[in-house]
Amino acid sequence: MGVWEDFGWELDAWGKAGRLATLWWRDDDAVAPSAALDRLNTLGRAHRVIPALAVVPRTAEPALPGEALLQHGYAHTNHGVKKKAELGADRPAATVAGELASGRRRLLDLFAGRVLPVLAPPWNRIAPEVVALLPGLGFRGLSTYRPRERAEAAPGLLQVNTHADIIDWRERRFVGDEVALGALIGHLADRREGGADAAEPTGVLTHHLVHDAPAWSFLDRLFTVTRAHPAIRWLTPAQAFGLAPA
Repeated sequence: MGVWEDFGWELDAWGKAGRLATLWWRDDDAVAPSAALDRLNTLGRAHRVIPALAVVPRTAEPALPGEALLQHGYAHTNHGVKKKAELGADRPAATVAGELASGRRRLLDLFAGRVLPVLAPPWNRIAPEVVALLPGLGFRGLSTYRPRERAEAAPGLLQVNTHADIIDWRERRFVGDEVALGALIGHLADRREGGADAAEPTGVLTHHLVHDAPAWSFLDRLFTVTRAHPAIRWLTPAQAFGLAPA
């Protein structure tokens, strides 16, 4: 049985259990209008799935399109020594918080009502000391990678992660159906069986600027299959973070 059949079996298992599986979509590194971003937004509209665009504040251009924008760090600059990180422990937390506050002000100035109070750290890494400061900066949500350990990363800060990155970063190409769907199946099954927080929606992570043809084809098929299944519901970014009724 192929991986798409396995995926269908998992979706059916949610239906047979009388449960509704929730999913959401985050796309990173948005800065400027581009043909790739236009294609992403067009794909989302065609399937009625809204991507959360993680925007780099320092270099964001005013003409950037998108319905729901998250903050993607400050400048997407690596300050890590051992692993790439912009918001890690290699600098004082107060310094990092100052940059984040500046970036948040710039996004609000540029995009007003389209910005959600949610932070998606570059490279999905953030120091605990910085996390603790986020509610005081106006953030109500945090998104990294892999299943969350708890619903709130800090008091008043809902964590909603992504669980399937469709890019192979060593080769900078689509990771393949087996890996991408395997990650989705794994998180959905863990939620259904009690091995992960059932309330955390399963997140798909994309990077429009490096998508190849197989990546676009995969997303089109994924949305087609899931939108047609009665046991699956795609949340808007605002719904995923409890900022709008689900």
